[in-house]
Amino acid sequence: MSNPEAAPDEVICEGRQAAGIEVMEPREVPLGGPRAMQVRRTLPQRQRSLIGAWCFLDHYGPDRVSESGGMEVAPHPHTGLQTVSWLFTGEIEHRDSAGNVAMVRPKEVNLMTAGRGISHSEVSTPETTVLHGAQLWVALPDADRDTDAGFQHYAPAAIGGEGWRAHVFLGSLLGDSSPVATFTPLLGAELVLDPGTTLAVPVDASYEHGVLVDLGGVSVGGVAARAADLAYVPPGADELTLTAGDEGARLLVLGGPPFGESIVMWWNFVGRTHDEVVAYRAAWQDQITGADGEVVPDSRQVAPGRFGVVPDQPLRPIPAPELPNARLRERR
Repeated sequence: MSNPEAAPDEVICEGRQAAGIEVMEPREVPLGGPRAMQVRRTLPQRQRSLIGAWCFLDHYGPDRVSESGGMEVAPHPHTGLQTVSWLFTGEIEHRDSAGNVAMVRPKEVNLMTAGRGISHSEVSTPETTVLHGAQLWVALPDADRDTDAGFQHYAPAAIGGEGWRAHVFLGSLLGDSSPVATFTPLLGAELVLDPGTTLAVPVDASYEHGVLVDLGGVSVGGVAARAADLAYVPPGADELTLTAGDEGARLLVLGGPPFGESIVMWWNFVGRTHDEVVAYRAAWQDQITGADGEVVPDSRQVAPGRFGVVPDQPLRPIPAPELPNARLRERR
């Protein structure tokens, strides 16, 4: 998914450790389209930019496509990150310039590695009547951020016990593990709790964790979080104690060791310096601008280059916003 903001903030991101659990509320961002589908953005935030290597989290729906217009995200570029797509309801077609065409379906994870550069599109299918899911980004460590573009798909089996059910799509949790490869240790799982259920979830104490509440409400270590909130748990805990409210809860549990590196994130790019981001933007604009100086009307007309061409996608590519007047700062 693209960051659709016309004037995206520069975000200086570095792993931070807090003394206790924090609960963060999202902000509403219009994704675009004729009726401006809204997403709830809980990462990055002013007080916290990363949880492990997780650096971006958009949460959306449930939205009736007849009212929201659905998802129509035209080809756009990425560098230095992996995208993780997870759906609760609906279906989205993914196309990327590495030649991958895949469907995003509920309880099946799609992970795209941008590495040095990739472009892709995401469009909800005509059969989709309700769209509900999450789009997340993972920052790549410096040693791997110029890796080749790639794509992985995995449909985790359901696991469960008394009062709970889970699907583990990245890392390991509750006795199950995902085979999906990442460049830093990560955890990603959907967890459903029946009303009033308390579950002590063993976790890696070296990780920091995030608990996104999709539906219902939950207590995370005694701290209440409601639908759309993201609860942050710092490193040091070897279990997460989760208690569902009277309506039960559906959660995304995320985690990873503190990233340990600083990054500059602007629009759809993750880099390390101002000049890198300027070069990424220029490379994308060069690819999508025709001889007349205008953005080409059809993504099949995009010129070859760093970000490739999304096959068989007629949507107009998304131009990059203007850079801010000040230099993008680098956290040293």
